[in-house]
Amino acid sequence: MIRTNRSWRVAAAAIATGLTLAACGTTDDSSGDNGGTASGEPACDLKIAFMGALTGPAAGLGIAAVQGAELAVDQYNEKNADCPVEFVKQDSQSDPKQAPGVAKDIIDDPKVIGLVGPLFSGESEAADPLFNEAGLPMITASATNPTLSEQGWDFFHRMLGNDAAQGPVVGTVLTDVAKAKRPFLVADDSAYGQGLTAEAKKDLGDAVAGQDRITTGQTDFQPTVTKILDADADGVFFGGYYPEAQVFIKQLRGAGYDGAFVVPDGVKDPSYMDVAGDAAEGTIVTCPCVPGETVDQFNEAYTKKFNEAPGTYGPEAYDAANVFLHGIAEGITDRAKMNEFVDSYDADGISKHIAFADNGESKEIPIWSYEVKNGEFVPLKQLA
Repeated sequence: MIRTNRSWRVAAAAIATGLTLAACGTTDDSSGDNGGTASGEPACDLKIAFMGALTGPAAGLGIAAVQGAELAVDQYNEKNADCPVEFVKQDSQSDPKQAPGVAKDIIDDPKVIGLVGPLFSGESEAADPLFNEAGLPMITASATNPTLSEQGWDFFHRMLGNDAAQGPVVGTVLTDVAKAKRPFLVADDSAYGQGLTAEAKKDLGDAVAGQDRITTGQTDFQPTVTKILDADADGVFFGGYYPEAQVFIKQLRGAGYDGAFVVPDGVKDPSYMDVAGDAAEGTIVTCPCVPGETVDQFNEAYTKKFNEAPGTYGPEAYDAANVFLHGIAEGITDRAKMNEFVDSYDADGISKHIAFADNGESKEIPIWSYEVKNGEFVPLKQLA
């Protein structure tokens, strides 16, 4: 078991000196029973995989996450040049229909010892049973449906808070921050959107002025816009992803709606502003993700490597990859031992202090708010 009392700022400072978590090599177990090699000696010829949308409508969120994980692997390999870890990127387009096939490709590579992903809840529902059956430890940096941790999967872990944690915050933002008296809820047809909106409704109760559902890929939202205007709603929550949100808000504002617009982390991608333009201004975002730009050393390293600021889920994916890298640095060479290592992990990351409950949920679940100002997501404050 890894134990440290450093703050996340100290952990982040380690990036600047090249001392990443994955290269530290300190555990309570010095028995050497870590999967076939001596404790403290890095294992070689192993891989970490990433699964998520690298192309397709939701690629913006996938690229931000995969780049966070890639940065962690690159930093590890700089410190372990004679025994590097290979990073395998698998593009599922976050499509539940494609997910099983992609999962099989990952599972069938015996050198893959850990998975950062899957990215979204829908593909997780389709692929996670396969990963669990194969005994491949997984840490998702972004899938938030609460039911994922309720399946009895031994190899599932989540780096961020789920919808049950974020839902009540959505209600608070609508009523206390946006001062909405008559909030209207709109959900897409994804497991993510429906789950999060249902959690928000529990918190809002009788205050909800109305509800509607849209479909993924929809481009004409006038029926929903009409329902919102007819309900005289002064606040709208959209549970879904940015490809639909960016068109929806343009049509909503174009119809004269001037109330609050609140969205979850699935909308927190720069493409939202690129398409929505001025209609995006003032949008409030809730996200169980930390603003990477506020973690100075991570922000500097990420920006230098990718020539852009850290995106949504980048810090969480960086932390997830580092958990596996730390295990590899300790000499773990098989999936079962790695899963035991992840289960007992207890150390600071850059997004939070990392430790997992028995069901794989993160024990620490910070939730942040952001607002679109001048075409950018600006961090407001930590809500939980």
